[in-house]
Amino acid sequence: MSDWHSWAAIAVFVIAYVAIISERVHRTAAALAGAAAMLVISATDDKAAFFDEHSGIDWNVVFLLLGMMAIVGVLRQTGVFEYLAIWAVKRARGKPFRVMTMLIAITASASALLDNVTTVLLVAPVTLLVCERLALPAAPFLIAEVMASNIGGTATLVGDPPNIIIASRGGLTFNDFLVHLAPIAAVLTAVLVVMCRVMFRKVLVYDQDRAADVMALEEHEAIRDHRLLYQGLGVLALVVIGFVAHPVLHYAPSVVALLGAGLLIAISKVETGEALKEVEWPTLAFFAGLFIMVGALIETGVIGEVSRALADATGGSELGATMLLVFGSAVLSGVVDNIPYVATMAPITADLAHGFGGDGVHVLWWALALGADLGGNATAIGASANVVVLGIAERNQQPISFWQFTKYGLVVTAVTVTIAAGYLWLRYFALG
Repeated sequence: MSDWHSWAAIAVFVIAYVAIISERVHRTAAALAGAAAMLVISATDDKAAFFDEHSGIDWNVVFLLLGMMAIVGVLRQTGVFEYLAIWAVKRARGKPFRVMTMLIAITASASALLDNVTTVLLVAPVTLLVCERLALPAAPFLIAEVMASNIGGTATLVGDPPNIIIASRGGLTFNDFLVHLAPIAAVLTAVLVVMCRVMFRKVLVYDQDRAADVMALEEHEAIRDHRLLYQGLGVLALVVIGFVAHPVLHYAPSVVALLGAGLLIAISKVETGEALKEVEWPTLAFFAGLFIMVGALIETGVIGEVSRALADATGGSELGATMLLVFGSAVLSGVVDNIPYVATMAPITADLAHGFGGDGVHVLWWALALGADLGGNATAIGASANVVVLGIAERNQQPISFWQFTKYGLVVTAVTVTIAAGYLWLRYFALG
């Protein structure tokens, strides 16, 4: 690609990004217009945009979302989310901060076993109902949960899509992630709870009357269709097993999710149209547009140049490379989705690790994972889970603006990435 294409691609991306954060244009319209512009100026082409897994639409992400959204849509009809909402509020005695802490812990733990997008798809409906029952704004709870999902997803190989890319490129196992990243993920989850107490203290107001009303409810009465509930939970369990057994079955998560959705619709009495009505189509279209725009930056060599500059700036210091990688990845993952960023940065990280004489398990891989995963919290489009939650909130008349998310995300990212950098220094340099 020529320099002209590179600069034109940067201009298109910046204009689309400004349109998204200004919110004068719907984010889906801005992303699709940006994707169309990239094709018009030949920064990418149809083959790269639609069929190249490295520089085009990541269909695994799109179809994973589609399948899980359909499953959640069927489960919603059973009343199980109302059941969980009442159960959670009763266990927390109706006190908002206790409810938030419980939801953060559940989300972070679930994200370590499922991918973080699937987790927020399951937890968000419960959160909306909890907030409705307690007359609380949903935005703080949803923001806290999506950040917990990105932090919790850091802990394991399957928790966040970038981790899968890192594991494949670095030859890392599930246990490698568990040993090296799970401890810091647990610490950062506790830090998030403390930060949420400070950031959202003004809205975490206890309403004794509302709490008393919820405490009087019987959660079992919320279940409307027991047969459909058993069918839905059975299929969901099979899907989770499919996710965890990926190294053995070799089925992509998207295939597992689509098989699960098809099976559930087939064995239940729910009409296909009813199940698909719950799918967040604008969110899927936004992802498609975003993937094409970022793919164009990859095709024109823009992201490669940024990544190489990051690598060249290390000056031959292993500690310097680690710190630059964790902080640099956090910054860049807040601007572009962390999946294509990690796909581009993984081979450069492999070269760096080899140059320092550490193939395989190496601190640079953990720096890349922590920077990319935690940096996804920085902005509303930094990670896939963020976009999904904003779409759910908008559909339920609880919209979260780009800046409302980002003003908290920047603070949380700065604190968690700094702590993660300290962890890397202490474990692998000071004590290593």
